[in-house]
Amino acid sequence: MPEPADPRPRAARSPRIIPTDLPHNAFDQNALRVVSRLQREGNEAYLVGGCVRDLLLGRRPKDYDVATSATPRGVKALFYNGRIIGRRFKLVHVRYGEQVVETATFRRAPERSEEPGEDLLIVEDNNWGTAQEDAQRRDFTINALFLDPYRREILDYVGGLEDLEAGVLRTIGDPYVRMAEDPVRILRAVKFATRLGFRIDDETWDAMVEHAPDLARSAKPRVMEEILRLLRSGTALGALRMMRKCGALRVILPEVERYIGPHDSADPADHDRADSVWRLLEALDSLVHEKHMPSSAVCVAALFLRIVEREVDLDPRTHHGERSAREVLEAASERIDPFAVEYRLAKRDGFKAARAIALQRSFTQPQTKRFSPLLFARDPDFPEALELFRLRCSAWGQGWDVYEAWRERSNEAQSAPPEVVELERKRKRRRGRRRGGRGGSRDSGESRAESPSHSD
Repeated sequence: MPEPADPRPRAARSPRIIPTDLPHNAFDQNALRVVSRLQREGNEAYLVGGCVRDLLLGRRPKDYDVATSATPRGVKALFYNGRIIGRRFKLVHVRYGEQVVETATFRRAPERSEEPGEDLLIVEDNNWGTAQEDAQRRDFTINALFLDPYRREILDYVGGLEDLEAGVLRTIGDPYVRMAEDPVRILRAVKFATRLGFRIDDETWDAMVEHAPDLARSAKPRVMEEILRLLRSGTALGALRMMRKCGALRVILPEVERYIGPHDSADPADHDRADSVWRLLEALDSLVHEKHMPSSAVCVAALFLRIVEREVDLDPRTHHGERSAREVLEAASERIDPFAVEYRLAKRDGFKAARAIALQRSFTQPQTKRFSPLLFARDPDFPEALELFRLRCSAWGQGWDVYEAWRERSNEAQSAPPEVVELERKRKRRRGRRRGGRGGSRDSGESRAESPSHSD
């Protein structure tokens, strides 16, 4: 591809420019198409953010972002497959099949008044700017590197390369201002530090601790998105420990914080409860490292499992106790539903998380007249329940043979002939009528809670 003309006025540039020897095949071809088209039309355009960071660290980027001098409307005009999204932060999604190349316009920091006590929280971020202004307004130095893939140049306006080489996570500018502007940066700092194994700069850490209470004011869907990213990062254990230490956990997951106790607690009971949660998160990390991405329902169920087990007095290893499955489901729903509503978790995911907890005892109960393994394995919520059971087996180091047996039984159940499934349903209905005898059947919700195998 011919090298495009450089549309940037030299006088306006003041970055440190470093040649890079990244090979051409290191870059995503669709991202290159976006950069090339924008540059050919006279715009500045670079790969930017996490993809540049990961490429320089020898990691494979999960996605590619582009930053450009073109406005969202200007980008949309160049790409028939582009769509403007966002309100607080307008950008363009350029879609190639299932892949999206996120393309954002250079922005400058929002203008501030000099009034004392001004609220720094950013509620709109659509002030167009230059590449340098855009770099300065980003969150961390290691995420503010711009890469021109055709000139093989890194543009560093903020000292990001030095921090990348030193393994340091540092905000751009005053960390207290940056955390006040957007407290979700606290969760992003936790994510990057634990995923990359970086040390958080001392002043940045102090600002995280001071502004952790401000997470309560952040947009709930964004917080939920970051929570799920942390739980699926493969470093969930380290992430929640760090959230606990900086004070973020008590703000966004207060029930988890109360269950495990403060990080400096000397109470052995707190240590034991914390250890049981850490074991589940370690099992969740192992699942991710095996290239398996847990669903939102499983992630949430893992967070609340021990809290529910303690409340209804269930053995964490067997999940058995005096309470019925219906009571366990009610207890799980009482804990998960308010969290799901507050953080805009899909109602379906919240219900599946609660039911996955309630179904755990079914994996270790024998077949009886009231319990059909075939119908249980065909239950719509069985996959999440089985995955949670796998986490429990891994966390406690027992029951793996039971898990493997249920996996095989699940495969057999999915391929069972329709007539066999229907015969089993009829048996269940007959048993239910003989057992009920009160002129009516249970409602569907109670049926699913009390006897999971009623549903298919």
